[in-house]
Amino acid sequence: MGAQATLIIGLLVAGWLLTRVTRVVVRRIVRRLAERGSRRLRGESAEMGEQRRRQRVDAGSHMLHHLIALIVWIGVAIAVFQILDLDAAFFLSSAGFIGAGLAIGGQHKVNDYFTGISVLLEDRYGVGDEIVAHVPGWGEPVHGVVEAIGLVTTRLRDHSGTLHLPHGSLDGVRNLSQEPAEARLAVTVPEGVDPAATAQAVADAMRDLAGTKNLTGVLFVDDIRAAATEDDRIEVEVRTARPLDADERELLVQRTQQRLSRDS
Repeated sequence: MGAQATLIIGLLVAGWLLTRVTRVVVRRIVRRLAERGSRRLRGESAEMGEQRRRQRVDAGSHMLHHLIALIVWIGVAIAVFQILDLDAAFFLSSAGFIGAGLAIGGQHKVNDYFTGISVLLEDRYGVGDEIVAHVPGWGEPVHGVVEAIGLVTTRLRDHSGTLHLPHGSLDGVRNLSQEPAEARLAVTVPEGVDPAATAQAVADAMRDLAGTKNLTGVLFVDDIRAAATEDDRIEVEVRTARPLDADERELLVQRTQQRLSRDS
């Protein structure tokens, strides 16, 4: 009996340690996934972007760790049953009707759980985002600000109050905080080249540069508008899927000018 007690205690300690270790590992994995799928929102500063990423990491790692901890402790429970020579199947069959009820009632919860993980890892929306979503059975789309993303529900705040909606019920989500961002770029034309005649060439060159080295994250939305100014420059107005950072803006202008110089 003493050996069994020692073994059971050892299993419990091992289960506790394993859940602690997996918490750290899961957080590191989720952090890398969040960095890979992160995007800067319109008007968002670097500090706000980092805060948004941390919120996604915290919520995503919390959800995944709950699942892993549940699996670990189920395994520990089965091992304890084996040590005590108890038939785990007997207990499961005795509570079969409870398990069946949980299975039927929990199908949607499981779907909402994994949908929530996908929402976080794919950055469909996050805390503070303004979204519009269709909910089955509701006449009008839901329009509100995301206050929290839980294990199975998303909490929204609209003009009337707070809504708690299952992750899986939010269909066709439109994230208004991730609408295209506008930017203005100034391109200096080579000497002896007529800016008015080169405006369209600048727009075409800039669109061709999207997706090239160090510009792979640049995605233009709508047409690129270019017009000559009085100081022999071409002012370009672009709309992109996310705000361009300083390096991307500089590189776009630099490579466009290089192409103009080469073709002139």
